Amino acid sequence: MKKTSIKNQVSNLVPLGGLLALIIAFLVIGTVKDINITYGLKSVVNQSVVVAMVATGAVFIYTLGSFDISLGASTAVSALLGGIVCNATGSVAAMFLACLGVAILVSLIDSILASVLNLPVFVTTIAMLSVLNALILILISANGTGDQIAVPSAMVAGLNTIAFKIVLLAVFFAACVFVFNFTKVGRSQKFIGGNPVCAKLSGVPAKKMSIIAFVMAGCAVGLGAFLSVVYAPTLTRNTASSVGMDVIIAIAFGGMPVSGGARSRIQSAVIGAFSITFLSQIMTIFNLNSGIGQMVKSVIFILVVFIATLNQRQKMLPR
Repeated sequence: MKKTSIKNQVSNLVPLGGLLALIIAFLVIGTVKDINITYGLKSVVNQSVVVAMVATGAVFIYTLGSFDISLGASTAVSALLGGIVCNATGSVAAMFLACLGVAILVSLIDSILASVLNLPVFVTTIAMLSVLNALILILISANGTGDQIAVPSAMVAGLNTIAFKIVLLAVFFAACVFVFNFTKVGRSQKFIGGNPVCAKLSGVPAKKMSIIAFVMAGCAVGLGAFLSVVYAPTLTRNTASSVGMDVIIAIAFGGMPVSGGARSRIQSAVIGAFSITFLSQIMTIFNLNSGIGQMVKSVIFILVVFIATLNQRQKMLPR
């Protein structure tokens, strides 16, 4: 038992060790290549914070043994509607509430459809992905110049700082850590992810826990959408286009099993998000184009998932 506990502790530290290794590699390679390290670190934060935010909320869904592939599109739609509201009202606060409200509404629709129709979550999120992608095109055509929606940069310039983004991420992350690790909600969701049959027989309300998980994810998407507008106030159909896949890769990079359950870790989201961004920055230093970068991340993602599940496949309980 003691050996198993030590093994689990070491396993939990591996993703953090990987992140530290990538940071060191970035600093060493950047110094050798004579790039602007300070600017590079700012780029890492700006690129990581949205993925880290959305992934932190997505952990609640993944813990249940489900996954939502519409998170990127939901982030884009929330950002676009937030930008429209901002232009209509001239209020950044109204934009923030619009981003948050739209994202939570989309998440609730996903969870309620899955619960009412008794469908797997991924089925409803596939349908939602198609709807959201169509809505992105409609919003840009109806409210933009034909290819973009521009929020006056002066309105959000005061928030486009590293300090603000880190503080917002830290506050949300702390709230999620509390809910995930120190409340009945987190324990119940891990139980459902580990063995939904046993959880049901024990009286754990699976539908309620699913709705709560999607609400948490919706809050994360709303905050991520708001930060997307703050960072890049000119919104196009490509806004947040890579967020959905980056969230999946980030959670796996962070050491969380894709099957969810008791081994789920909320910190995996942040560790994984910063890890893939440092990896992308390193590839950029070597002038590798985005296509090659995506292929490298995909290969590493498959390897990480394979290694992470290698010792768990025969331990999985019936579902």
